Amino acid sequence: MKAAALYSAAGSLLLTTLAAAPAGGAPGTPGRPGAPGTAELRGTAVAVARARAAGIDFGPCAAADLPDPPAGVRCGTVTVPLDYARPDGRQIRLTVSRAPATHKDPHNSKRKVPRQGALVYNPGGPGASGMYFPLAGAVPQWKRIAAAYDLIGYAPRGVGRSAPLSCVDPRHFFKAPTASPVHPSEAYKRQRIAEAKAYARGCVQRSGTAIRFYNSLNNARDLDVLRAALGEDRLTFMGASYGTYFGTLYAAMFPSHVRRMVLDSAVNPDPERIWYRSNLDQSAAFEERWADFRDWIARHDDVYGLGATSAAVQRSYDTARERLAGKAAGGKVGPGQLQNVLLTAGYYDDYWPSRAEALSAYLHGDPGPLVRLAAPSPGTAAEAENAGAVYTAVECNDAPWPTDFAVWDRDNTRLARVAPFETWDNAWMNLPCAYWPVPRQQPLDVRTGPGELPAVLVLAAERDAAAPYQGALELTRRLAGSVLVTERDAGTHGVGGGPNRCVNGHLEAYLLEGRVPARHASCAPRPEPVPVASGGSAGKEARRDALKGKGNRR
Repeated sequence: MKAAALYSAAGSLLLTTLAAAPAGGAPGTPGRPGAPGTAELRGTAVAVARARAAGIDFGPCAAADLPDPPAGVRCGTVTVPLDYARPDGRQIRLTVSRAPATHKDPHNSKRKVPRQGALVYNPGGPGASGMYFPLAGAVPQWKRIAAAYDLIGYAPRGVGRSAPLSCVDPRHFFKAPTASPVHPSEAYKRQRIAEAKAYARGCVQRSGTAIRFYNSLNNARDLDVLRAALGEDRLTFMGASYGTYFGTLYAAMFPSHVRRMVLDSAVNPDPERIWYRSNLDQSAAFEERWADFRDWIARHDDVYGLGATSAAVQRSYDTARERLAGKAAGGKVGPGQLQNVLLTAGYYDDYWPSRAEALSAYLHGDPGPLVRLAAPSPGTAAEAENAGAVYTAVECNDAPWPTDFAVWDRDNTRLARVAPFETWDNAWMNLPCAYWPVPRQQPLDVRTGPGELPAVLVLAAERDAAAPYQGALELTRRLAGSVLVTERDAGTHGVGGGPNRCVNGHLEAYLLEGRVPARHASCAPRPEPVPVASGGSAGKEARRDALKGKGNRR
């Protein structure tokens, strides 16, 4: 899943994130299915004690970490063990960014807001960096939170300069144009199998056997070391998308270390769905969001001319695919690039106008808008390759995957009959996990009982495709005392800090006052996007795309 969004008034900004333990018990739950061993628990305690003693020496940000940050934003590093079972072995450094609490009440300039500590944010992925999160303090919807909290972003292990992973030479990462067959032939399947095997081998060849330690359990342990390095006895954390998954693991492993936790656009933590089945769920959900997008285009046929019904819009899309298969737009945009750029509309409905505009312009003789949106950019290849490597390593390491392609073929063939839009492209992206050459873990069976954990705020959009709504329901069942706030009949991936005042009211009440609704709450949906007949949305999305983590699916 791609990272969740933080919106600004002018458009949107994507942040595309027990020696020293508090009283209340040691972390972890040995004996639970998938639970980490005692060696990792001891190693975490050692790393936490060291981090608390060392702290973080914040200074100017390197351009590679955060180019041109505003005044007050500083960067540093925190050291964690590669392998928590061997805390005295190889160490890696994670990059961290911070904007101190402003203490300024945006509604009362005379009031000095007391600091509540650090708010750590992760935007998802796996493979997305949260280094941009401190910039959220300039966004109107975040100013009250930024007044009370130091805003902390970081690049998880493997991402950016945090002991980066790589699986292929970035110069060869972008392949364009590419096909995207709805009904792949046997020859095409054999080709993709060969590519998946080569990619999996490349991950180990380029990153070494250490790649096995890039997983969600270690991301949760890293979070506890970061907490200690920041000088926090208990963690205040907001995770979006994939960030909700290792945030949930953290809550189960270190319940007494949690102060407040917001989980936005929740991944289903059921061990049976990590990760093979959750990707099938995601593909089915994207079919519904694709239908939502087509319905919206049809309602604005006077603007886009792509058809006055959903079926007619589908025919327009199919026509574009056929033309691009015959001749790539700009030499770089084929059916694969078309599918990918329209898939982003399934994540964020504020992308709908530009995607509809690009499809319309292409079918009416102007390929320019489509090429600008969909053609790979060589300048982003290294970032995209790194993000893809982390995504693959974490998901492949986290859980068992089917190793017989016949299982993948059966399941995705069946699903593609009713959900053709994303099914096979999603399968190809994850297929290296069938041939992953390092040991897999068993997912942690997350469950907390009453009183084990402070109240957790869960946010979800009812029609989210990247993190289907069932995941939020399952998460709230597993974390006792958690409360769900639903944005009804909406599908944007990542709802906290967006344009919905109702959602933001719950977010602020929780982070600033510790209040949650008495029971699960719901909010009316945000307004639908306004259609754009010309290039009016291009600038806004260029700013957003410039900041988002590339290549992440969750």
